[in-house]
Amino acid sequence: MAALTRADLEARDAQDPLAPFRERFDLPEGVIYLDGNSLGALPKATVERIHALVTREWGQDLIRSWNLHGWIDLPQRVGDKIARLIGAEPGEVIVCDSTSANLFKVLAAALRLCPGRHVILSDTGNFPTDLYMAQGLVDLLSHQYELRLVDERDVLDAIDEDVAVVMLTQVNYRTGYLHDMATITRAAHERGALVIWDLAHSAGALPVDLNGCHVDFAVGCGYKYLNGGPGAPAFVFVARRWQEQALSPLWGWMGHAEPFALELEYRPADGVRRMLCGTPPILSMAALEVGVDMLLEADIQAVRRKSVALGQLFIQLAEQELAPFGFELASPRDPERRGSQVSLRHPEGYPIVQALISRGIIGDFRAPDILRFGFAPLYVRYVDVWDTVAALRNIMETGAWDRPAFRVRGKVT
Repeated sequence: MAALTRADLEARDAQDPLAPFRERFDLPEGVIYLDGNSLGALPKATVERIHALVTREWGQDLIRSWNLHGWIDLPQRVGDKIARLIGAEPGEVIVCDSTSANLFKVLAAALRLCPGRHVILSDTGNFPTDLYMAQGLVDLLSHQYELRLVDERDVLDAIDEDVAVVMLTQVNYRTGYLHDMATITRAAHERGALVIWDLAHSAGALPVDLNGCHVDFAVGCGYKYLNGGPGAPAFVFVARRWQEQALSPLWGWMGHAEPFALELEYRPADGVRRMLCGTPPILSMAALEVGVDMLLEADIQAVRRKSVALGQLFIQLAEQELAPFGFELASPRDPERRGSQVSLRHPEGYPIVQALISRGIIGDFRAPDILRFGFAPLYVRYVDVWDTVAALRNIMETGAWDRPAFRVRGKVT
């Protein structure tokens, strides 16, 4: 690594304006964590918040806490905070359910708003659960609609007069390819279609401007860059202009205009609250709020600048040090077209990732041959990139990856 030294990157870390955030995460000693694009790290404040909620609010105040501590308002309160991270207004985002369930809701709502059109357009790189939700809805509606898949770079040309909804994930989960939200949304509207964006790999990692791009609907997850914890609740965005027309297909009591009137007939609530379904999971929503609050303290532009710098550094060092070992760059080289991760391809990707994990460097693997490295700028350091590439080189030089134990596939990869 002649062009740079580890000391150069230590100096860069010392000047990093986001560096103080790292101490606010409960990261294990000696671990380099590059999987925040799959599960964010634990904020120290989350432990304190959940302890207080469990022992005092639940333990002492019991059911009174729905009113006394505002539990009932958590979906809207946390939703309004997330709105500030994704270019939305108060009252346009609500926290509830999973990304999959929320996608099902807004996809059904959007299709009803586009009579006479029968195509749901997505790309072959979209996260499978999004495609499964669309397939399930198509089946439920007796195949009145068609799910049409194209290459991610062909989406613009594929939007025709049959397309009702364009359904895309802003950042590709395998490669980190970043769609041009503004251009695609504008093209869809010009051709009479609505757009749903999945922000699972972008919310909290890069600036998102839903209203600036005139987006119709969006969903996203709480456990990646928002650091809400495993299985954290997701969120859903409904542009204000659609809120009184968009109707969720899941008519839960929390989405009723008056949940505690306990009427026998459903009346949808006003605004985005009609996207609620069941009782909110208070423990996990409280944990999510801690992660969101921390991100709101950071400058999202600074977060993005560091994300780009970490990615560019990783690419530079990987190409410099790993070229003899058969790795290929799977992510876009242009940072304007890349989210907050860099992916490499290698036919032995799975055991190589396992060898890295055995050394305390945690990335992950996506079939068939993708090694993913996520850069969560609030806690990933520049020197972590150096150490990761150095470890990869050593693993390849020594053949340390080629062990039977590293080939055994876990249920989660």
